[in-house]
Amino acid sequence: MGFFDKLKQGLSKTKNSFDEKINNVFSAFRKVDEDLLEELEEILIMSDLGINTSSKIISKLREKIKKENIQDTENVKEALRQEIQNILDETENTLNLNTKPSIILVVGVNGVGKTTSIGKIANKLKTQGKKVVIAAADTFRAAAVEQLEIWANRVGCDIVKREEGIDPASVVYDAIQITKQKNADVLICDTAGRLHNKKYLMDELKKIQRVIEKELPDADKEVLLVLDATTGQNAIEQVKAFKETSSITGLILTKLDGTAKGGVVIGIVNENKIPVKFIGVGEQIDDMEIFNSKEFAQAIIE
Repeated sequence: MGFFDKLKQGLSKTKNSFDEKINNVFSAFRKVDEDLLEELEEILIMSDLGINTSSKIISKLREKIKKENIQDTENVKEALRQEIQNILDETENTLNLNTKPSIILVVGVNGVGKTTSIGKIANKLKTQGKKVVIAAADTFRAAAVEQLEIWANRVGCDIVKREEGIDPASVVYDAIQITKQKNADVLICDTAGRLHNKKYLMDELKKIQRVIEKELPDADKEVLLVLDATTGQNAIEQVKAFKETSSITGLILTKLDGTAKGGVVIGIVNENKIPVKFIGVGEQIDDMEIFNSKEFAQAIIE
């Protein structure tokens, strides 16, 4: 199954709620007028895109309709897809891992799929011929380390772990030394699940980042925030919280196959200018794909 088919399948709930509503609007309106645009804007807002993003899309759509004298509803639908894609393309989503070693720091609250995402990304990098080391720096949960170790063994890469409760920054320090010794290409660091009201955990995250800056000052660094698509508007609050302590370079969107709220990602990208870099489209080891904005827009609006 190709990426587009996986994405369509994963987005089926979002697509059905979004696409159905969009199609209902177009079938109800025979001509392209202001009433049609107002209905479309309401659908976008109800689909978790947010008021600002929905207004921006409709405003651009209105301009395009006027400029190109669009009178066919199918052409309006295509223009709507294009405007969604334009928002997703405003930020560069290429993974910046050009130095050796490079480092990926994975952050997010518990339960969003951080460990699974790390395993899948490690697998993707391995298939590209890269040597990967994983740092199990979520030392607050023994289960997280065990799960990460299973993934590391499955993928066939080294894992650096220490006993439960040890300082997470020291695990990252050790992992950096091992990465250098093994001449590895990429170090991926797991971190403890954080909530914005858990100040000590956010402080730990800052400490980890200081260690990375000190030990690998010239390395390319990606800080990827994992978001569970099923949380909808709550995902927006998580982005705000993590932006306060980390320079987030990209988003990993998980659990798209379990939600009708996939539209929230469009609002998050627009409001924060942070690109989606990976998208989880299933449970298998190879179900972590580099985000493709055109296919995403096509998958949610048929």
